[in-house]
Amino acid sequence: MRYIGGKALLLDAIIETINSETENVHTVIDIFSGSGVVGNALKAKGYRVLSNDFLYFSYVIARGTVGISTEPSFANFHFDVLDYLNHLTLQDTEHTIDQCFIYNNYSPNENCNRMYFQNENAIKIDLIRLQIEDWKNAGLLTEDEYFYLLAALINAVPYVANITGVFGAYLKFWDKRTYHPLKLEKPSIITTDKQILCRNVDYKQLLTEKYDLLYADPPYNSREYLPNYHILETIAKYDYPQLQGVTGMRPYENQKSVFCRKNTVHSAFETLIKDCQSRYLLISYNNEGLIGTEDLSELCREYAVGDSFRLVEMDYRRYKNKIPNNKAGLKEQLYFLRRN
Repeated sequence: MRYIGGKALLLDAIIETINSETENVHTVIDIFSGSGVVGNALKAKGYRVLSNDFLYFSYVIARGTVGISTEPSFANFHFDVLDYLNHLTLQDTEHTIDQCFIYNNYSPNENCNRMYFQNENAIKIDLIRLQIEDWKNAGLLTEDEYFYLLAALINAVPYVANITGVFGAYLKFWDKRTYHPLKLEKPSIITTDKQILCRNVDYKQLLTEKYDLLYADPPYNSREYLPNYHILETIAKYDYPQLQGVTGMRPYENQKSVFCRKNTVHSAFETLIKDCQSRYLLISYNNEGLIGTEDLSELCREYAVGDSFRLVEMDYRRYKNKIPNNKAGLKEQLYFLRRN
């Protein structure tokens, strides 16, 4: 999945910093898990991971991938579950078109002008989501199997969405990807015998957890994540929210991040750094964030044990949608310090 601030290209630097700057690290909190890519990398390296995100769709991705130790068996089914879902039609279910929230609100029909999905894919998203919930309510799915299927659905949706990269707006013409049929793929599951936990709480609730290392990848700028991924949040929850505006935004007033506002970002970082009870703290950020490099470095030095603070900077290509942006000078940063 394309994800704002995704860390797929920084995994080597993150792992190398942990290896070179720490000792005896066995447990890690990934406190803003996002797409789950860092949590999976830490899991692959043998760490016991606690993966957390305040957004439910991010929690679903983590719980259905990072949070699973072995690939689910779907013992209650005598058929290939993903193949069945990929070929599901209205005729195969007892559900009606009126129950299809994504079709009724995010694809063109007599009551909707939004162009997020072609009709066939919108209906398919709805039917798959409804079927997964039906199986769960009937007791046919384990918790791992439930989130595995939800993660497969969430990961598949962007590949047929009529967007430039995020869901804040839709294109006014049909992109060629939207003509492809939605297809669920098996999420990649890393086998482990280590304990993996997944949470869906505000980051402050986990600062007092005494892990060996806390990794934090908070938002860098004023772009709130929920409005940019609001449809994925709705698919994950499937809670039939009251929608607002031209793009059909779900309410998010109470879910705005303190890291996305200039007047609260400094205090948010101070809370993160000061209250962190893990032995080490590693923060991903960049040099164009709402808090400047000097200010964030000063906060780290203030709360670091001894001279443990390190700042690692790397040239990095900025997030791109279909609108070119050739502005140079972006540096991804890793702020490392020992807390106790």
